[in-house]
Amino acid sequence: MDKIVVLDFGSQYSHLICRRIREFSVYAELVPYDISYEELQKLNPKGIIFSGGPSSVYSSDAPVPENKIFEMNLPLLGICYGHQLIVNKYGGKVKRANKEYGSSLLTIDNDKDLLNGIGESVRAWMSHGDEAEQIPPGFQVIGHTKGAKAAAIASEDKSIYGIQFHPEVVHTEQGTEILKNFVLKVCGANQDWTMEGFIDTAVEKISKIEGNVLCGVSGGIDSTVVALLIHKAIGDRLKCVFVNNGLLRLNEEKEIEEMFKDNFKVDFTSIDATDQFLGKLKGIEDPEKKRMIVGEEFIHVFTEFAKKNGPFKWLAQGTLYPDIIESGVSKGPAAVIKSHHNVGGLPDWLNLEILEPLRELYKDEVRKIAKILAVPEKLFMRHPFPGPGLAVRIIGEVTPTKLKIAKVASRIVEDELLEANLYDKVWQAYAAVGDDRAVGVVGDERRYGNIVMIRVVDSIDAMTADWTRLPHGLLEKMSNRITNEIEDVTWVTYTISSKPPATIEPQ
Repeated sequence: MDKIVVLDFGSQYSHLICRRIREFSVYAELVPYDISYEELQKLNPKGIIFSGGPSSVYSSDAPVPENKIFEMNLPLLGICYGHQLIVNKYGGKVKRANKEYGSSLLTIDNDKDLLNGIGESVRAWMSHGDEAEQIPPGFQVIGHTKGAKAAAIASEDKSIYGIQFHPEVVHTEQGTEILKNFVLKVCGANQDWTMEGFIDTAVEKISKIEGNVLCGVSGGIDSTVVALLIHKAIGDRLKCVFVNNGLLRLNEEKEIEEMFKDNFKVDFTSIDATDQFLGKLKGIEDPEKKRMIVGEEFIHVFTEFAKKNGPFKWLAQGTLYPDIIESGVSKGPAAVIKSHHNVGGLPDWLNLEILEPLRELYKDEVRKIAKILAVPEKLFMRHPFPGPGLAVRIIGEVTPTKLKIAKVASRIVEDELLEANLYDKVWQAYAAVGDDRAVGVVGDERRYGNIVMIRVVDSIDAMTADWTRLPHGLLEKMSNRITNEIEDVTWVTYTISSKPPATIEPQ
């Protein structure tokens, strides 16, 4: 299988480059920027991409790849910081410039190879504070913006390209086409990455493991696909456990149990640990502490189950690529955005090894697998739900009142989207609640109640997201229902921040 290797220099978009390339059926893999020449050779890539990153090439501690990587005679594309690395390496000059963030008009100066078929100009997404003041000998400018005279450069005889903008984000027009030009035309990679092939390979690998597997299922698509893949590989050596932590959507525990028992032939056990989780969360306001407590309690519940029903050798989890990058586990120097409860590793006292069959996949790829494995459409089209559940949609301490508000208000948001035939058209929708309160008037009575925040976003893979422009009439219906049906709510707001700079979940 042909492969493109992306060297990660710390950009929050690094995985997104891989994601975009996989969209057109070519496998792309993220590796640390300081991977050795020998390790990179073993991967046998058809081409190399340098990601962006927060560093400056002229800083003393700037991350740089091993020199011999430049001598591999493979096609090379540098993006943002990667572009500046190429300029610096081959004898050009990089300087600090006026910061350029957001959309800029990219004018195409040469439409051969990398920018072929893109047109005379496109909107391109910029995010940089440095620029190429002087391009290296043997390179030519193939695209420019008002703020960057060398926004795209090329050494066509060496098949080396540098671009100051980010083709991987949806804000860049024809960004995928630019990546496609590099991967398919310049690198000559074959389009042989398919989910059918992934299933075959995953099942073959999992079938070779020894011992029994314990899989925590949440009712979400990730853990469900993990369970079905593992069951396909090892059959009854898999036991699935669903833990009701009290932080689920309204009536979700009943729906999940019915779904598994009615549709799948796996060994399924349901455990009600509501009091255990909510007791541990009592008085805790810090979001990171809440995430870690939920993750730790899941492990405690699984360990207790394993002692009584084991022995088990493996604990299976539905970790995805975006989980890893957002937890700073990306192999480059990315900053931690938030910790995911199924990424932080297992505690020393747990005698189970971790099994993460989906660790290198994106959400849309998991949905494709779900469809192939005959998962009911209602499940694989269901909106993503955070591992720590409503603990991260309740800002501050998790209390019974706020739990009820988050459950009922979120159900109202989902119901109204379904009624408007918009549920399947948005990526995620929910209602969050915090400690902020405001005065409202109910009848002739002034009431001091909670403020609910409705959050609805559009996305492809959760790496970036834009707030959804819902019809005002629909927002009005949601607001009226929430304030009328939930006694403790007086105000409803709509969140209009995109990712970045915001995240999809409030914590």
